Amino acid sequence: MSEKLQKVLARAGHGSRREMEAWIAAGRVSVDGEIAGLGDRVEADAKIRIDGRAVSLKSADDIVCRVLAYHKPEGEICSRKDPEGRTTVFERLPKVRDARWVAVGRLDINTSGLLLFTCDGELANRLMHPSNEVEREYAVRTFGEVPEAAVQRLRTGVTLEDGPAQFDTIKAAGGEGINQWWHVTLREGRNREVRRLWESQDVQVSRLIRVRYGQVELPKTLPRGGWIELPIEQVNYLRQLAGLEPETRSLLGTDKHSVARSKVKSAKIRRAVRKHKVGSNHGKPTRQRD
Repeated sequence: MSEKLQKVLARAGHGSRREMEAWIAAGRVSVDGEIAGLGDRVEADAKIRIDGRAVSLKSADDIVCRVLAYHKPEGEICSRKDPEGRTTVFERLPKVRDARWVAVGRLDINTSGLLLFTCDGELANRLMHPSNEVEREYAVRTFGEVPEAAVQRLRTGVTLEDGPAQFDTIKAAGGEGINQWWHVTLREGRNREVRRLWESQDVQVSRLIRVRYGQVELPKTLPRGGWIELPIEQVNYLRQLAGLEPETRSLLGTDKHSVARSKVKSAKIRRAVRKHKVGSNHGKPTRQRD
């Protein structure tokens, strides 16, 4: 049975569906020797190339849905390559065979915390769709006094340049002196929305950390620059949010081979964290450009 080309490529882990649509529109994809067009459908035996390079196609039964939780440090950008040579969030992730990791959303360069990656582009596409409205929670450190009237406006709603916005919840979480911590939640993923909401009240955000995505929390023991693969229960929670069938297989387990893989992954995480610490000594994070 034929399927849309962008869906097949996304499912096989070559990128999100939106990325695949952009590649097709740019003429980078060919099917059976002909440049593909948006809306093209392909059979399972189609010969597909991206930038002239043959790519492998996998059926849904051949793909194991994997999800990583990554502790993004400040100073990293959510792009695969950066013309300015800055560190990207993809550089420390483990290699994945015949696929690649797709980020579920983005965090700006000066925001740290939980960032999810999956090798299932269809899962990423559905989770990022505005209609999904997955709750995100952030820890925010503000600088200076925050009037109660400003807090109430952030609860009831303000008008930003791209429309109305508000926090679903906002709670004080302590602090010292002029530095105050807050925990806020919202269900949108607009560009720099958390920062822009505070800025609308003339409040300066000195630190911003995403600590939760839906029911998936940033592990307290996960160091900055480290990643962990989610167990099948959390993978299927995300798939349920996205309206996808549950995954029945996992590369994690309790057998001796899985334990060995776990030790290898722990070593990779330690190397990634060391790399982050070395890199962080070369300078401070670049300021976000508007």
